[in-house]
Amino acid sequence: MQYRNLGNTETQVSVICLGTMTWGQQNTRKEAFEQMDYALTEGVNFFDTAELYSIPPKAETYGHTETIIGEWFNARGQRDKIVLATKIAGPGSDWIPYIRSGRTTYNRKNIQSALDASLKRLQTDYIDLYQLHWPERKTNFFGQLGFVPEDDNQYTSFVETLQVMDEAVRTGKIRYIGLSNETPWGVMKFLELARQHNLPRIVSVQNPYNLLNRSYEIGMAEVSWREKVGLLSYSPLGFGALSGKYLNNRRPSGSRLDLFPNYTRYSSQNAIRAIESYVSIAKKYRLDPAQMSLAYVNSRLFLTSTIIGATTMEQLKSNINSVHMNLSKDVLEEIEEVHQSHPNPSP
Repeated sequence: MQYRNLGNTETQVSVICLGTMTWGQQNTRKEAFEQMDYALTEGVNFFDTAELYSIPPKAETYGHTETIIGEWFNARGQRDKIVLATKIAGPGSDWIPYIRSGRTTYNRKNIQSALDASLKRLQTDYIDLYQLHWPERKTNFFGQLGFVPEDDNQYTSFVETLQVMDEAVRTGKIRYIGLSNETPWGVMKFLELARQHNLPRIVSVQNPYNLLNRSYEIGMAEVSWREKVGLLSYSPLGFGALSGKYLNNRRPSGSRLDLFPNYTRYSSQNAIRAIESYVSIAKKYRLDPAQMSLAYVNSRLFLTSTIIGATTMEQLKSNINSVHMNLSKDVLEEIEEVHQSHPNPSP
């Protein structure tokens, strides 16, 4: 396994991070335990979860993933070997009304309530990396395009959010803070205000990044590199689409798009054409398409860790092994050629 510093800290995390959002819905508790046991033996020391999980979000499965992880910590006694990341949900009165009545702003009351609940479910005294799952303000995330401004007074000030996080750091409930689904402006504003007010500095940003969506490279990559706020890449396989398993209208039984056909972000005609080209490159060089796609993400200099998700042990083992794949100059050049022909079909 390879390791990189988490932001500007001395804490090292594995380049492969174990994603957990399927646990409690697509995966059983037993299967989740098996994944965590195996990942740890392979040197994966970084787990990422969220109070929102499992996915797709439902009131009846809210918090189930954190609960499973907490039960694993209690059963295995391995808390000190894991860098644990979780997230507080943002506003969502229209689709997650069951989480603090959907008015989940990042103010003192909500952060304290969410953090304490996560700690209880996770059966731990501290969280290594506590992240804001998506911006409270109205901006572009979850694949939205087109910016529509709104009154800045409608969202909690970044300073208040940082102050609450500072208190949690001082009391030992969290070690570091991070952002997710953020923009360059948001990241830089949090950094600026942290410097001005001597408040905790963000160390990471968890955004989508894969061969079908390299929009992170436009603005965010430079921020990550220069400010030491590394990317935690989620959806590195585009819901598994980059494995090629959905080509020719296939929907393998039990796969994400079989169970949840509304997840269409990586299923457009432009995306399919790009996937076909990437899979052809992998076949030409006798590479596994999924491993090739992950290896590309792993190799980015602005990346801290790639968050993999698997519903089978076969997938998990293959995904973790991507850390051992080094892509040749020829492969990288052909990947760039496809990207130029099909740029970011799934932003």
